[in-house]
Amino acid sequence: MDLNQTVIAVLLGGFFLIALIRVFRTPLRLALKLLCNTLLGFLALWVVSMTSGFTGIALGLNLWNALVIGVLGLPGFVLLLLVQWVL
Repeated sequence: MDLNQTVIAVLLGGFFLIALIRVFRTPLRLALKLLCNTLLGFLALWVVSMTSGFTGIALGLNLWNALVIGVLGLPGFVLLLLVQWVL
């Protein structure tokens, strides 16, 4: 490969990378937001489990509960409490 072919290949690769980032920007942003909300859900479940001796409210600290709280927020927390109460 001579210098011209190398420069053209690098430019085409750069343009392809920029186009790929622009196409997947929104889905990556949504995935990052879901990850942050799930981590906050884990934190909320941890706080609930730490205070369960005082409040009597105990939920499992697992990925599914954290995802429900991360996606639905406070209504998801209430939903988990209702499911635990019913079952």
